[in-house]
Amino acid sequence: MTARLLSLWSRINASYWFYPAIFSILAFFLALGTIALDRGVASEFLTSNKWLIPARPSGASNMLQVIAASTIGVAATVFSITIVAVSYASGTYGPRLLSNFMEDKGNQLSLATFIGTFVYAVMVLRVVRQEDESPAAVLNGDAMPGFVPQLSLLVAIFMMLSSIGVLVFFLNHIPDSIRINTVLEDIGKRLIRQIQRRFPHEGEGIDWPEVKTEREVRAERAGYIEIINFDGLNEIAEKNGGRIVLFVEAGNFIHPPRSLAGLHGMGDDKIAEKVRDCFVLSGLRTPTQDLRFLLDELVEIALRALSPGINDPFTAMTALQWMGAATAELGTRVLHESANDDEDRVDPETAPVIPLTTDFEGYVAAGFGAARSAVATSRKASLCMFGALENCADAISSDKRLAVLREEGAKLLAQAESALSGPDLVEVHERHRQFLRHLR
Repeated sequence: MTARLLSLWSRINASYWFYPAIFSILAFFLALGTIALDRGVASEFLTSNKWLIPARPSGASNMLQVIAASTIGVAATVFSITIVAVSYASGTYGPRLLSNFMEDKGNQLSLATFIGTFVYAVMVLRVVRQEDESPAAVLNGDAMPGFVPQLSLLVAIFMMLSSIGVLVFFLNHIPDSIRINTVLEDIGKRLIRQIQRRFPHEGEGIDWPEVKTEREVRAERAGYIEIINFDGLNEIAEKNGGRIVLFVEAGNFIHPPRSLAGLHGMGDDKIAEKVRDCFVLSGLRTPTQDLRFLLDELVEIALRALSPGINDPFTAMTALQWMGAATAELGTRVLHESANDDEDRVDPETAPVIPLTTDFEGYVAAGFGAARSAVATSRKASLCMFGALENCADAISSDKRLAVLREEGAKLLAQAESALSGPDLVEVHERHRQFLRHLR
């Protein structure tokens, strides 16, 4: 259940309806509250103050109509601009980045502010009455021949001024959010945060024991594994005195009859169904638990930047530098732990759940290795990648992981030898020698 709620929240978080709906509901009840105060003492108090000239019914009605009409018009414009920006970014930088822009809180809250202001203005507008209008009802024995909610009108003006500020913010935020450096920074920082949260312990890997399983839990439908509920799996294993061995990890595509996990010491059909329920499937990959998804975004931007049609090595260099920062973070972490293990280190001999996670070599291959073929065609990008590998080496103390970086540097040099020639190749050779000296 926890995993499914997390999956639902990730979908809500990437929607353009959630915050506008919340702001609309809040505006609705705020309007009811301020109107109730106006029918009490607030309107009389504000009217009796000399520093505030009270609004007349016609003026209040006109002002609220202007606020409502302008905010809903601006909301439509904001939504159109957002869709254009999202389409441009996904087409230019890659379709995988669509979810990043959909989750942008600046766009969501800007749209929500205008929608909320519109709802509030309409709610207040409905109670404004001219002096010659017939009363809709008799309240407290008073027919109230005319009514101007002075407090509600002030709140509407304040919301209008706030909407103007949000509009100015939005007009600055949109072009800034689609700048390639901003896009790469957001992906890189998010990736590093995910690494720190998923792998909280520093050190090298864990050698998991071979556990023989008596029964396999197979998939019943196809899709990408979006979320694995490790807490639920731990609870199932501990409650039934057995162990669960995972055969897949978040981001894998599965389909029947592929196995999700193996059971040791327990083989009941109900237990297998509970284990299966701990895997949330989706029609697309998401970065919720899939670190390689964010790495793929950096790789995709680098590959597009180095394609012959674009030929932008500087964008590729920025992507490689963020890739290096994430790889350095991975190089210092224990990568064989469950996503929710935030306390003590796991004892592999007694752990109730044995997860399947990508090792350091796999992450290097998914990042630098996937971009290598395109990087090798550019002298500047090749030099930058050697620099990124050097920076990774400075953070890593494991000889085994340093050997992985050394091997990746050798593969880049071999690839560059088939793609470059002349002085460019000579410079890459020299940079590779410097890289090897740095690793010693």
